[in-house]
Amino acid sequence: MEILRSLPRNWDEWVGPERLMKYTEENIMKQQVLDKKQGVDKNPKSGRMTQNKPKSITDVKVDKEDLKSTVTKGKKRKSEAGAEKDNEPAEKLVKIQIPAALRKQLVDDWEFVTQRDKLVKLPRSPSVDEIFTNYLEYRTKKDGMMTDIIGEILKGLRCYFDIALPVMLLYKKERQQYRETVVGDTSPSSIYGAEHLLRLFVKLPELLAHVNIEEDTLTRLQQKLLDFLKFLQKNQSTFFLSAYEASKASEGKGKRKDEGA
Repeated sequence: MEILRSLPRNWDEWVGPERLMKYTEENIMKQQVLDKKQGVDKNPKSGRMTQNKPKSITDVKVDKEDLKSTVTKGKKRKSEAGAEKDNEPAEKLVKIQIPAALRKQLVDDWEFVTQRDKLVKLPRSPSVDEIFTNYLEYRTKKDGMMTDIIGEILKGLRCYFDIALPVMLLYKKERQQYRETVVGDTSPSSIYGAEHLLRLFVKLPELLAHVNIEEDTLTRLQQKLLDFLKFLQKNQSTFFLSAYEASKASEGKGKRKDEGA
């Protein structure tokens, strides 16, 4: 009885002949459209219905169009006034434990930009691309070999960063700098550094909630991301700026004050 209660009501009823569709080409096409919308794939040879399987960590391929759609959805949900909370179950969210030292880095970063009108001087060195290269070399040396899993994860992070940066990783006061700096085919990951990369990890749980990943794969992914964060923390003094530069807006305010003095 408990199983029956958990099923949708329209599954737990008899269907009369008057509600059945006739076997015609038109009705077959309608059924195929409905199957596609519900994520069901029907094998014409076997007649079996198969659901799309969750991806393993080595099967996950990053598609830029899919990422753009995911990032846009995430931003839309957050920006809608009075919108309901995310419907994704809490257990499906990737839990990323950011080390305390890096959490403080995020607070300092927020204060520099929003409270002091300071900006990260661009281009950064090391850039996000260079940090990824350093981490890959670090893991290869530590493990004694280069693993495809690490390479795929870093490739995915780079794609997420490049697409998410202008949409959800910039403060309002940084947008003008982005428009002036990232031009043509330039990738943000070759211009920005650890400061903005760390912001991505705050947004990752929200973004990865839309990816169909197996349970054990999710656990391993969390471990790999935590290891990367520890690598950032270990090299914090090298990767992160200790001070930002004054923005053009704040410089303009300073000049006007001097002229009025």
